[in-house]
Amino acid sequence: MAITPLMPVYTRCEVRPVRGEGVYLYGENGEKYLDFAAGIAVNLLGHGHPHLTKAIQEQAATLMHVSNLYGSPQGEAFAQRLIDNSFADTVFFTNSGAEAVECAIKTARRYHHAKGNAHKHDLITFSNAFHGRTMATISATNQEKLRDGFAPLLAGFKVVEFDDLEAALAAMDENTAGFLVEPVQGEGGIRPASKAFMQGLRKACEENDLMLVLDEVQCGVARTGSLYAHEQYDILPDIMASAKGIGGGFPMGACLATEKAASGMVIGTHGSTYGGNPLAMAAGQAVFDIVATPEFLAHVRQMGERLRSALEQMIPNHDHLFESVRGMGLMLGVKMKTDSRAFVNWLRSRGLLTVAAGDNVMRILPPLNIEEQHVREFVDALSAAAADYEAPSVAA
Repeated sequence: MAITPLMPVYTRCEVRPVRGEGVYLYGENGEKYLDFAAGIAVNLLGHGHPHLTKAIQEQAATLMHVSNLYGSPQGEAFAQRLIDNSFADTVFFTNSGAEAVECAIKTARRYHHAKGNAHKHDLITFSNAFHGRTMATISATNQEKLRDGFAPLLAGFKVVEFDDLEAALAAMDENTAGFLVEPVQGEGGIRPASKAFMQGLRKACEENDLMLVLDEVQCGVARTGSLYAHEQYDILPDIMASAKGIGGGFPMGACLATEKAASGMVIGTHGSTYGGNPLAMAAGQAVFDIVATPEFLAHVRQMGERLRSALEQMIPNHDHLFESVRGMGLMLGVKMKTDSRAFVNWLRSRGLLTVAAGDNVMRILPPLNIEEQHVREFVDALSAAAADYEAPSVAA
């Protein structure tokens, strides 16, 4: 059989969206879906948000791209906004989360190289992590499904058990450059790290002049109820990758760093043709106009609590399917007793969009501007779908 026009690396489902409005998606034939997947935590403001749409339209008509050979008033302005709202002193803009993580890895290694310690190049990473699909980011995980067929992988990564501080500290040696960790694992199953673990990594970095590199591609930009998830752990990173929701649907990412951490990143050490283009910066500014306020973050926390509470009240009615709810803010996961992917497929046939994840978890990642009626609509539809569901197989 001839190969498909789109390279066949996805098992694409029957949902074929052509239009979105708020928290709803519409298919080719008018099918309506309640979108609690949000493009895998990307569409923070839902679909067709007027402020974001207007900003992109106006910038597209003014200036889309010029390259980083020239000065960037737009990039400087958005970088300063990120700095004003975070731990960082400097920002490198990318087109994706994987590129943001790549930049973070390079920044951490370059820090030690610039200090004359080129042997300090290993990053300690964690089981079931997902950092992207580039060669470096698949080398940083132990997930065989991501790595199979792409050998030789890149050296310089040691994988230990997630949320196991003792294992992380034991893995340190003279070649360690730092730690690369998601405060809340997304693809790995909506698994928040413990505060003791995150604070322990921070302490180890301070005591040994190592880099704490956070991957907040999925859990960042208000998703967990704080602008970045690490704020809830009372720690600050040295370097952080941000993406997904940062553009509200426009593809972009950012690598944020302290002045100390970025001290080795000088002219010629990194670059990007598209990164930080004026169109991306307009999208980012529009998103931050809305999400980077105490009122909006309080709304995310409130809706997260309402959604979690409603799910927890529903679970006993279907305890043959659902086990428990976990996560932070509007980054929630339901641990399943049956195959989560099969159940997510079933929900799509009932007009509900969620996302499967590792550890047999169903991810619930709605737009952050949902209201109470959307929570009720989702949980009512989820409960009705669960009542009609006949599990094909029970997970081991």
